Amino acid sequence: MKLLLWFILLVICWPLALAILLFYPIIWLVLLPFRILGFAVEGVFAFIRALFMLPARVLS
Repeated sequence: MKLLLWFILLVICWPLALAILLFYPIIWLVLLPFRILGFAVEGVFAFIRALFMLPARVLS
């Protein structure tokens, strides 16, 4: 899907499409720590949810 959108952008505005092609890896590297942090926070929330649900699971 992203490739198709990029080809459409290439036809409409090729300088912007080339700029996106060049800057996409840099933007991906900048956003990578936030993705890793998101996985960690999601894991912590899952652990807290499991702790709160533990008494209900034990009683049922």
